[in-house]
Amino acid sequence: MFNLFCIRPKGFNIGNEAIFMGLQHFIHAAFGQVVNLISLPATSRYESQAKGGLTAKTIYEINQYGHGVIVGGGNLYENGELDVTLDALKSLEVPLMLFSLSRGRVYNRRNELVERTDVMPDRVLKALHERADYSLARDAVTHQHLRSIGCANAQLGGCPTLFLHRIEQHLPPSFAHDRGEVLISVRHPSLMNIPLQKQAQVVNDIRGIVAHLRATGRNDIRLLCHDHRDLAFAASFPDLEYVYTGDIYTYLSLLRACALNITYRLHSALPCFSFGTPAIHIGYDERANSLMDTVGLGAWNLDMVTAKDTVAEVADRISRLAEFPAVRERAMVEWEKYHSIMSAAFTGFAADVTKYRASCAS
Repeated sequence: MFNLFCIRPKGFNIGNEAIFMGLQHFIHAAFGQVVNLISLPATSRYESQAKGGLTAKTIYEINQYGHGVIVGGGNLYENGELDVTLDALKSLEVPLMLFSLSRGRVYNRRNELVERTDVMPDRVLKALHERADYSLARDAVTHQHLRSIGCANAQLGGCPTLFLHRIEQHLPPSFAHDRGEVLISVRHPSLMNIPLQKQAQVVNDIRGIVAHLRATGRNDIRLLCHDHRDLAFAASFPDLEYVYTGDIYTYLSLLRACALNITYRLHSALPCFSFGTPAIHIGYDERANSLMDTVGLGAWNLDMVTAKDTVAEVADRISRLAEFPAVRERAMVEWEKYHSIMSAAFTGFAADVTKYRASCAS
């Protein structure tokens, strides 16, 4: 058996579980067997005395019985939620893959893109890449930054959630109650890294989107929460039902079964695009907008910070939903390129892990 450690976001956002499901697709294809996948949180700050990240404790454990380690996927370069001990990193013995990781700027009060205050320092990014055997950046902006600071081994790889349609046969059937509805995937505005005035705008935008949908005859509208911290926000709309699940299979089944998903959540949009479910993504930071451009969907994306009228932009996309299949079909040509890049990286990683395991047995 192979023991693979996966250092990944393990917070409240179910979108992280969608990424992890996509990651497993590539692991299984590369190794051709079940592997022992040992998940650890990217940071220990949310769990008392827990191990997390690439620190002295975790690296010691990985060296004891691990055969490889994958960091990702997620926006761990951006939000300071990957613990790294640089001195201990030098002692890591097993093959290391940095997978589908991203960083990006956010808007300040003048609607200018600026660095986040918790962004991973470039010295740490460079140290990770000096040690990494494989590195796949999730989007073009991240890839450009890595190359600009000398991380020559970084490749542009996209996001594994684009390929969830390849494993959708494993999803449970949806209930009749959940089919054909309109979902609005929300995030609590206080958790959105946008100017305060834009946070206040989100409530009115959602009300305007709902009013437009109802004017077109759609009354089967529900809010979809990704995180239990979204529930208080969803409950503030007394005339709307909301749905929340911590189960990734149920979550993906909801996305696959709905008629339309209008989403502030990137990892609600990407699974829909994968399944062919019509979706309208509302972005608000560089990371998300860059990924949409990277995977060929930039023209279908809208940025709520720079848009003059978000509700009007959403209404425009709704009026053009007949174009969605062709938009997706064109984008899928680009996705195949990223599938090949990911597959090749995992094939190489699996070979290195196999070689390392053999050296441990000799």
